[in-house]
Amino acid sequence: MHSASALSSRFDVLIAGGGFVGLGLAIALRRGLGPSFAVAVADPAFVAARPGPDARASAIVPAVRRLLDAIGVWDRVAAAAQPVNDMVVTDSRLDDVMRPHLLTFGDDLAQPELGLPGEPVAHMVENEGLLAALLAEARAAGVTLLPAGVLRFDAIPDVATVHLDSGEIVAARLVVAADGARSRLRARAGIAIHGWSYGQAAIATTIAHERDHGGRAEEHFLPAGPFAILPLTGRRSSIVWTESVAEAERLMALPPQDFHSEVERRFGLRLGEIEVVLQPRMHRLEFFVARSFVADRLALIGDAAHVIHPIAGQGLNLGFKDVAALAECIADAARLGLDIGSAEVLDRYQRWRRFDTMAMGVVTDGLNRLFSNDIEAVRAIRDFGLGLVERAPRLKRAFIREASGDGDDTPRLLRGEMV
Repeated sequence: MHSASALSSRFDVLIAGGGFVGLGLAIALRRGLGPSFAVAVADPAFVAARPGPDARASAIVPAVRRLLDAIGVWDRVAAAAQPVNDMVVTDSRLDDVMRPHLLTFGDDLAQPELGLPGEPVAHMVENEGLLAALLAEARAAGVTLLPAGVLRFDAIPDVATVHLDSGEIVAARLVVAADGARSRLRARAGIAIHGWSYGQAAIATTIAHERDHGGRAEEHFLPAGPFAILPLTGRRSSIVWTESVAEAERLMALPPQDFHSEVERRFGLRLGEIEVVLQPRMHRLEFFVARSFVADRLALIGDAAHVIHPIAGQGLNLGFKDVAALAECIADAARLGLDIGSAEVLDRYQRWRRFDTMAMGVVTDGLNRLFSNDIEAVRAIRDFGLGLVERAPRLKRAFIREASGDGDDTPRLLRGEMV
């Protein structure tokens, strides 16, 4: 145990990791509980030079858009957010001349009288701009930003002492691991993960094209994996392109003109001539869920707690749902004068999030296994199934509601209400 004099600072909550979910949670707690509630985010990236332009973009579902609006971030990115007004799904081989639309959602996305949200099914937001907006809002909200990594923490009955790689030792009533899929804090807490690698990699980049996309998103299911075309502002689209690891590495090593040709084979020329405008980035795909989302005075959120396949574009949204649930658990306990790092508070958070996380993981894993193959019998079954969904409006609307992030027992932030 460290003496009070050895501690450089004391916080109510210390968050390890200054990415989307770490900053989002910090802002939500400061905006909800006020300046007397001390929140810090520790991340060495606060002083390190940022890498080059991020080629990735994220689909922000309506519930998460409401969260970002409630914490004051959405106004900072709204002008650069592209509404998704239409969605189509195809299932084809790479060299097929025709790609028939097996499933379309355009007419179903704008029917509030049928119980739908009456707003776009998602907004596409470029990751670089969203992170900058979160960082700016965190500063405006008075979040303490510590330019250091968290090495370890020691939980004692009423507080945790946190050791930073700057040499500082700080105290916090609750530590939150938002430090990514290779979470150091999760490992230090001895929390195992259960999952597997897909043997696939995703290539992400941004494409400029001659004609307007009209806000339409397309998902081409090809034998190697999905090729997603996601609309961005202007005549641009983000692509997320799944291949085997070996094929992805081969593609990434191609000269620019050859890489362009491979993109064009998959993208097509419906939108006219195309141009790759950002350096492609590749990352390997895996699925895992932490055995526990909590430990003594520790909560896991975002990729530290779970990583899923990007086939449905729900990874970041799952992380923000963690933010909404944990922020509400902390705020409710704080207002009642309870210990925000107690097992009872953390157990409430875990119960709230584990089932939804496992359900989404099972769905995305199943979709990837169903579509990432070229077995004729499987193709026939899945195409028949998509055709049934296309002719079943109620089922389509249920899919849209689920994708939008609305459901039973929704945390207040996901309804647009402050904690």
